[in-house]
Amino acid sequence: MSLVILKIGGSVITDKGSVSSARKDEIDRISEEVASFSRDSGSNLILVHGAGSFGHPQAMKYKLDERFDAEGVYLTHVSVKTLNSMVVESLNRAGAHALPVHPLSSCLLENGKLIEFQLSQVKLMLERGIIPVIHGDVVMDRIKGAAVLSGDRIIPYIALALNASKIGAGSDVDGVMDADGIVIKKITPLSFADMKKNIRGSTSTDVTGGMLGKVSELLELAGKGISSRIFNAGRKGVVSRFLYGEDVGTLITDK
Repeated sequence: MSLVILKIGGSVITDKGSVSSARKDEIDRISEEVASFSRDSGSNLILVHGAGSFGHPQAMKYKLDERFDAEGVYLTHVSVKTLNSMVVESLNRAGAHALPVHPLSSCLLENGKLIEFQLSQVKLMLERGIIPVIHGDVVMDRIKGAAVLSGDRIIPYIALALNASKIGAGSDVDGVMDADGIVIKKITPLSFADMKKNIRGSTSTDVTGGMLGKVSELLELAGKGISSRIFNAGRKGVVSRFLYGEDVGTLITDK
């Protein structure tokens, strides 16, 4: 059975200009689109969502990218877990079967690199028709003590480990934009080298690299033969269009 990995950015489901402010209407709308696809298709689905205003402010306050702070780790995790609970509850209300997967208790980093993800539970969920809902989190790190792990960096790991067939990253823009605000229809490793300096980054509080970080992570997949798309999940119906295979947003591929 094919596996779809869908990432929904924190900028779509939270107000990144505030602290711990969820866009509940957007969460519910996306949940309806995901639940409909889950019922209609024969595909397995993993949902990964960003933390947005529920994780980045705490991580920035305690400077978790610079030093270990146990209180900061705790408060950051509590915050992102709150958002994750909202997403999981919304999916279940929409008729999907969804369960949370918290990276803090299932992942391990080494100097910021994801080196271990306990996926046995995730595989069992998929086998039982459940949508695992994974999120950006703060994770224990062998060198740093702890570090932020973004949803964008989770995707390449699980895509390769679970042999995903389709990857999508829903952002709050129509795709990857150039310096003139025009959507770039396709990015390859070769073209990225030339256009990198002209790609717009994130303007909100973000400790995970913004749009450039998303593209860089997805290019890793492209180099291993897994194409993906970045599209606007803030527009009604676009998540569904991606899930059903339509040409939306920016295609990231190896050639």
